[in-house]
Amino acid sequence: MRVLVTAASRHGATRSIANDVARQLCAAGHAAYVLDPEQVHDLDGVDAVVLGSAVYGGRWLPEARSLAGRLAAELRARPVWLFSSGPVGDPPRSSAGRADVARVEAQVRARGHGRFGGRLDTCILSRAERARAHRLRAADGDYRNWPEIRCWSTDLARQLDIPTPVGAPRNDRP
Repeated sequence: MRVLVTAASRHGATRSIANDVARQLCAAGHAAYVLDPEQVHDLDGVDAVVLGSAVYGGRWLPEARSLAGRLAAELRARPVWLFSSGPVGDPPRSSAGRADVARVEAQVRARGHGRFGGRLDTCILSRAERARAHRLRAADGDYRNWPEIRCWSTDLARQLDIPTPVGAPRNDRP
């Protein structure tokens, strides 16, 4: 199956997750590749999509939300999974409990949503981002749980291998 993995990433940590998801899907026999959301203009030739975003202030990045809106009809016509990267901390700290992804989940009729920790390196943040991290008392660190991400990716690969039975609900039905 040809799988597009696309993720909005401000500082590269979420892009690293997308790359790892694609590697795991390829290892399971799928033809997976990674593009930034701005590079995705249509889904011609794509059998399934994994769409992810970093979470800042409880919200997905605009690039990921924009892709979901622009290509909603095409996304509903194929299997779609979502993933979020963030919050950070141990325990995770965020100004909002769950990212605003519920709207995206409904918009594209996502089959699942992986939620993973993010990475915080205050040295590369903007002044506003550093101030927000300070207010949340979030400590620098890499909170991505790679075994958890790989387990999610492996499960996703298995789901891609299961054919949709005739008459079963599909993403492209209203």
